[in-house]
Amino acid sequence: MEFGVVDILTMVGALGFFIYGMKVMSEGIQSVAGDRMRNILGVMTSNRFSGLLSGILITALVQSSSATTVMVVSFVNAGLLNLGQSIGIIMGANIGTTVTSWLISLLGLGKFKISSVALPIIAIGFPLMFSKNPKHKNWAEVIIGFALLFIGLTYLKDAMPDLQKSPEALAFIKDINNLGFLAVPVSVLIGTLLTIVVQSSSAAMAITLIMVDHGWIPLDMACAIVLGENIGTTITANLAAMIGNVHAKRAARAHLVFNIFGVVWMILLFPFFVDTVKSIMSGSFGSYLVDKIQGDNSFNTISLSLFHTLFNVCNVAFLIGFVNTIRKVVIRMVPARSAEDEELHLEYMGEGIASSIQEAREEVKRFGALTAEISEFVQKMIHAKKDKDRVSQFEKIKKYEQRTDELKAEVASYLSKIAESSVIQGDAMGVQELMSIIDDLERTADIYLRIGKAVNKRISKNINFTDKQFENLDKMSGLVDSAFKIMNGNLTQVSKEEIDQKGAFEMELEIDQLRKTLRKENIKAIENNLYSIKSGMLYYDMIFSFELIGNHIYNVTKDIADFDA
Repeated sequence: MEFGVVDILTMVGALGFFIYGMKVMSEGIQSVAGDRMRNILGVMTSNRFSGLLSGILITALVQSSSATTVMVVSFVNAGLLNLGQSIGIIMGANIGTTVTSWLISLLGLGKFKISSVALPIIAIGFPLMFSKNPKHKNWAEVIIGFALLFIGLTYLKDAMPDLQKSPEALAFIKDINNLGFLAVPVSVLIGTLLTIVVQSSSAAMAITLIMVDHGWIPLDMACAIVLGENIGTTITANLAAMIGNVHAKRAARAHLVFNIFGVVWMILLFPFFVDTVKSIMSGSFGSYLVDKIQGDNSFNTISLSLFHTLFNVCNVAFLIGFVNTIRKVVIRMVPARSAEDEELHLEYMGEGIASSIQEAREEVKRFGALTAEISEFVQKMIHAKKDKDRVSQFEKIKKYEQRTDELKAEVASYLSKIAESSVIQGDAMGVQELMSIIDDLERTADIYLRIGKAVNKRISKNINFTDKQFENLDKMSGLVDSAFKIMNGNLTQVSKEEIDQKGAFEMELEIDQLRKTLRKENIKAIENNLYSIKSGMLYYDMIFSFELIGNHIYNVTKDIADFDA
């Protein structure tokens, strides 16, 4: 059999056609769904089972487990999902992606092929492309992408080399089958490499279905190749996580661990499992499908799709109870590079349905500690001698400030759900105070960012501070740090009697008094030309900002005292 350069390019082009159709359809569906799909990920993740369901639904909808897992990784990177939630969704994505193999085997390789009516389907979607309504254009992508997918599948099927006419290729396959127990691991490796090369598990699955449909490879080998494709598909999420934070990397590793573990236990039970699939297909269920499809080797293509689905369902059923174990494993695999990696992420909320405000209170404690951390960055930035050190600290301030914005939104959403579902008045009261606390903490981070910008302005405008000004800034920030210690201590108390209201009040007064004193000294210093007006204005703005932070810190203690304990 001769298979030249043109034939290779034709096959690659057909594969590209198929992948492009899949991409257009998937992106169109995501555009049509819009924020609703993201809301599903955000809302349907109160526990591992709802996360599993959301992963199944979204992946079955967008027809791409890679799209779902990449979306999950990006959500984890942004802190909108925690690691436990992401694992449940990824498990669901593995089941949802099996829908693709059923579409291909039933609609692409059987007696009735969608490709035969692909052009009329495109004709339906084509006019929508010129609509001024964005939703109509998105639907055009869905319809046209769906048709292109099956046209590409037909071209791919026709472009594949006829291995029946190549004794060398068939001998190679026979050699693999003669390896005994090693035949399965070798076939798994082939499937992994195939998926990595084409960068699409759907495309790899289509190629495998075509080969088993033509009878080029036996069903057992095809099933083993599919197992490898389950490993290969994890590469996409891991590539996406390379530029993400430690939590995104952990989510991607969880996908890899989950799939590899599933393949390992399946290899041990492989002969039994394949025989089970064949038995099911030999029964009334399989006979009905084969009779309806009536295509050559349809028994094998449907059997492969069934194997793909049963494997993923069984793997999820087996590991759904070990989400926390997987979580611990990936945390060990991807340790935090610094303390801030762990601090900038939800820890207590989102693992279960909220029945009390305790989870939110725990998260608010961490919120308070996180906000206090910014003080250290600001102080280091104020005294930084080198530009790179100043820039480094400012980047940390911006990162923490952005995270406080996200935390406020997440905690507020969580508290809103509690308020809607709670029947206990004490809980409702606690919700109000916690809402106020997170608002004060978020504003504190905003003010710290403003101080950081003031430091940058001082450098860019060549505004000099005297040693006395630096000394006074240190005094002010030191008092604020003391106020933070009292506030965070109060956040950990469980009764009103333990709350240090007096200490918080006295510290707030001390900060306010120092601000008033420094204001008078600043006016005199400007009048005596000890430093410029620009220097005095910028300096006092920073002093005033520290005093505002002190006010917000004291507000937190007042809200803590108002809890209906």
